[in-house]
Amino acid sequence: MGIIIKSRREIELMREAGRLVCRVLDRMSELVAPGMTTGELNDEAEAIIAKSGATALFKGVQTQESRFAFPAALCTSVNEEVVHGVPGERRLEEGDIVSIDCGVRLNGYCGDSARTFAVGNVSEDTQRLLDVTRKSLELAVSEMKPERRWSEVAARIQSYVEGERFSVVRKFVGHGIGQEMHEDPKVPNYWERRQAETDFELRPGMTLAIEPMVNMGRPAVRYADESCWAVVTKDGRYAAHFEHTVALNESGVDILTNGD
Repeated sequence: MGIIIKSRREIELMREAGRLVCRVLDRMSELVAPGMTTGELNDEAEAIIAKSGATALFKGVQTQESRFAFPAALCTSVNEEVVHGVPGERRLEEGDIVSIDCGVRLNGYCGDSARTFAVGNVSEDTQRLLDVTRKSLELAVSEMKPERRWSEVAARIQSYVEGERFSVVRKFVGHGIGQEMHEDPKVPNYWERRQAETDFELRPGMTLAIEPMVNMGRPAVRYADESCWAVVTKDGRYAAHFEHTVALNESGVDILTNGD
């Protein structure tokens, strides 16, 4: 696989992009509330990104399936939406959850991160979904060490999530990241024997976007509509998404999108 090992200088440039992403998501945490629209959240994010001299990674992206280029800086995925929700006029309501994914390119290097926020008070089961998904990302980071196979980490994520009676999305996975938003390798959050050919060894200088996507019900997903952007759970139950961009070093992992 064409995995690109980054220099210390490149990793520091990615950290600067990661700090900006963290700042955007911190601002989102202040704004998410009943009555706020996903479009208003995006407007604020675009203003912060533009003022910082960066560009939004997602804006203008076109896939083979999608009917139009992605129109926004944020993916805002509400309730049963897993990823790639398009910001617009949808107004958040008490008890909703919203997964906000933000990516930027700053000085030629990328940062990508996501968090899922509770809108007001949510049910106990919904809060547990958020907690487990966040902890699955923390678990992945703690398990990553040079010379370890990614399959070992992915299996630990899956075992933890399924042990909490939730499920891991199979269709969408993490990815390498650097000067481009998507680089090799693909970084799944589960493991099956048929994936053996795509397994890889963790090495210092690797930069990866680790992003568990966890469903309250079954793992199956589908596109919400013919635009082929928003991805929803097939059973209509809630989903959560947390993501960090990280760099491998000689002793473990350096998180590049936590604001440090």
